[in-house]
Amino acid sequence: MYDITAIGEILIDLTQSGISDTGIPIYSANPGGAPANVAVAASKLGAKSAFIGKIGDDAYGKFLIDTLKKNRVVTDGVVIDKSANTTLAIVSVSEGGERSFSFYRKNCADTRLSENEISDEQLKNTRILHFGSLSLTDEPSKSATVSSVCRAKDYGATITYDPNYRESLWNSRNEAVKGMKELLGLVDVLKISDEELPMLSGTDDLNSGTKILYDTYAIKLILVTLGEKGAYYRFNDCCGIVNGVKVKAADTNGAGDTFFGAFLSRMAAENKFDVSALTEEKIRQMLEFANRAAALTTSRSGAIPAMPSLDELSI
Repeated sequence: MYDITAIGEILIDLTQSGISDTGIPIYSANPGGAPANVAVAASKLGAKSAFIGKIGDDAYGKFLIDTLKKNRVVTDGVVIDKSANTTLAIVSVSEGGERSFSFYRKNCADTRLSENEISDEQLKNTRILHFGSLSLTDEPSKSATVSSVCRAKDYGATITYDPNYRESLWNSRNEAVKGMKELLGLVDVLKISDEELPMLSGTDDLNSGTKILYDTYAIKLILVTLGEKGAYYRFNDCCGIVNGVKVKAADTNGAGDTFFGAFLSRMAAENKFDVSALTEEKIRQMLEFANRAAALTTSRSGAIPAMPSLDELSI
């Protein structure tokens, strides 16, 4: 039985790592993809993680599956597509560490994961099924994700969701909002950024926006990441902010995934997979841990390579 199984994209982040003497940007090939990042972050912090997704039969694909294995993420659910390339994301980083994305993804491997490639056994044997919104942008990965979420929910898994918005992957903002909302009624723990809150709720006010989502979709726990300011939570009628940890940011790529992976790893460590079994005090403790993990990630470059180990976060 796995603590956490993540489904969705795994890809290469070609992350800007410097500028050459002639002014040409230098990029490093880092392993990435939000669901894969969450699985690795949780694994590095002590959870038993697995990943379901698709890679190309190429050097990048081999590198990605090796990365998962090195980080103790079970790869039985990773499918190799011999006729598609591994997806690439070009990540440019500003002086302040903020990211911008462009994708080489049309007909690439992660979008070609199909429902019949995901067994019931994989979905029965997990306490948490985690997914994101990028696998909802294309078929057949959308149908595969929807089916997996529904099946895992029926088998009793806790469903966690991080709807990352990447403008270039949707035909329109309206289509993105509709697609990102589609599965909210099945979600137990929702993690969003303060930038995505108004897309899903219609307001950027933390209190009213999360209340709208709670009332509309009966989501048990809503987490809103606020960058260096920390994280806001709504748990039933309880809400508040847990302050972040200030560091000098080198690269914010993967910080939100580290945050959520760290939070889920604490659910596993406490053996509290039923969100209803949590208390507000416990949630605040878990968010403090997640904030520290995310802050340490931003102080280093890359997503998975920058993620901390449990020893680094021990007090």
